[in-house]
Amino acid sequence: MRVAGSLSLVVWAFAAALATPGATQTQGPSHGLSTFGPVKYGPDFKHFAYVNPGTPKGGDIRLHSIGGFDNLNPFILKGEPEDNAALPFDTLMEAAGDEPDSAYGLIAKSVEVAPDRTYALFTLHPEARFHDGSPITAEDVVWTFETIRTKGHPRYRIVYRDIAKVEAIGRDKVKFTFNPGETRDLPLIAAGLPVLSKAFFAENEFDRTTLKPVLGSGPYQVEKVEAGRSITYKRVADYWAKDLPVNVGRHNFERIRVDYYRDRAVAFEAFKSYEYDFREEFTSKTWATEYDFPGTRKKQVLRATLPDARPSGTQAYFLNTRRDKLNDVRVREAIALAFDFEWLNKNLFHGLYRRTKSVYENSDLAARGVPSESERLLLEPFRDKLPADLFAKPIHFPATDGSGNARDNLRRAADLLKATGWAIKDGKLRNAKNEPFEIEFLTFEPSFERVIAPLVKNLERLGIAARIRIVDSAQYRKRVDEFDFDITTARFVMSLTPGIEQRNMWGSDAADVSGSYNLAGIKHPVIDALIETMVAAKDRDALTAAARAADRVILWNHYLIPQWFKGEHNIAYWDKFGFPAEKPKYAPGYPDTWWHDAAKAAALAQARSAGD
Repeated sequence: MRVAGSLSLVVWAFAAALATPGATQTQGPSHGLSTFGPVKYGPDFKHFAYVNPGTPKGGDIRLHSIGGFDNLNPFILKGEPEDNAALPFDTLMEAAGDEPDSAYGLIAKSVEVAPDRTYALFTLHPEARFHDGSPITAEDVVWTFETIRTKGHPRYRIVYRDIAKVEAIGRDKVKFTFNPGETRDLPLIAAGLPVLSKAFFAENEFDRTTLKPVLGSGPYQVEKVEAGRSITYKRVADYWAKDLPVNVGRHNFERIRVDYYRDRAVAFEAFKSYEYDFREEFTSKTWATEYDFPGTRKKQVLRATLPDARPSGTQAYFLNTRRDKLNDVRVREAIALAFDFEWLNKNLFHGLYRRTKSVYENSDLAARGVPSESERLLLEPFRDKLPADLFAKPIHFPATDGSGNARDNLRRAADLLKATGWAIKDGKLRNAKNEPFEIEFLTFEPSFERVIAPLVKNLERLGIAARIRIVDSAQYRKRVDEFDFDITTARFVMSLTPGIEQRNMWGSDAADVSGSYNLAGIKHPVIDALIETMVAAKDRDALTAAARAADRVILWNHYLIPQWFKGEHNIAYWDKFGFPAEKPKYAPGYPDTWWHDAAKAAALAQARSAGD
């Protein structure tokens, strides 16, 4: 996942190892896992309900991304990975897009979870192969786990910390043994492990950036690379798992090409010129005002708005509390008061967004109103570590009338800054050492400058010297990984069943881990305790109460300034594709379940050639 949001393929191989939690108890080997209750699909299921099992294979799809890349190994911290670099790698099990927290056999044909959840035993498919034809063995799984945990991206160490050991039992069985405790997530965390070839990395260094394709076992492999500019993935014709139920009706394109562009404006012009085929539109102004071009007028480019049942998650300005000037909650609240969402939505976003008011926005996990009785039971033991208002009031999101006059909010912000020792001297806000208050907003997208500028202007009214720093994508990645910023924007899509991955986002242990998602540097014992309560929750009611309680503590401490959301996907595409009648409830569905429609593609080519 690239913070600050460029479009990428949804590949569970990478995300599951960082996010998706859960597993039910089983009495014997099972074809699937689910967090709460039985899985939707039985052992004899033929395919997921949201695919068209008869889809033709072939044709190309051209996508885009923003920035650049210099690395095809997505499992290490170094370099700037290609956004879709996890595509060639299969995992032990595969997530279902129409269930909130389940997975079914892929490399592993079955799994047995101990009744006390002390271990998970995976049995591998005997047919499982890497792209060079070599078999995937239990030894490869063990090597992958140990290597990723010790040499991989540092955030894996947090995700995998409660897996005590992994051992091969013969050629085709792998046993994951878990540390004692109420860690509900671990069987599915293990199931999300992408399996790498031990033999390949015996001849290639694992922890160095590379533009040499890494040997995988998934539906696609790298065909062509133009460093930092484009990459082409080719469908593996003899893919060993193409007929497994989890893959039927999916991975239909012969090639997937991804072109990289400097910024969103340049990328949009390329789309209008038919240089790539599909885009999800993230810029409200563009969606509202800029899609009147020849392709749309001639119905060659189609637009759609698709519902999104997943949590919209956390899109926010993250305030780096590792900076002394930002480690006082009153200072952070003052900065939040300078954010005028209503003006932005009216003047820049064409009213298309709603204000984000939760880190689990667009879900039942979001805290609303005052704490419920179940939330109070979790929060009461920590009353002395929490603001008194948290127990009596909803979290306050200062609003304006959208006129651009935020005088009342700025007055309150000035009072908060004064209470912390900052004072206006010679027109600038200074501390007791006469040091000016300076803030830098870090981004790699020039198009985001106009969005940050109104906040910068309001901060200047408070005497804060605020500026916007635009860097290239590689430098941005490095600075964020090393937490070298004051404030930056990021968006994280949350799981419907939050668990272990929350440690990586809000937990104290992740605050000093390079590359972690704890961008704000949060170290709060109450949040840590509530994360562990989420991880140990045995039913959805308990999980919901813990998530809402954590939501309150995060927001009341103003570690971030929530931005905006919409519970849907705005997409545009050149009319050359087919797709199922319904998208999966909890996944975008594209391009995973789409296919190349030869008749539509021919008609489009003829129309463009004729100039119609």
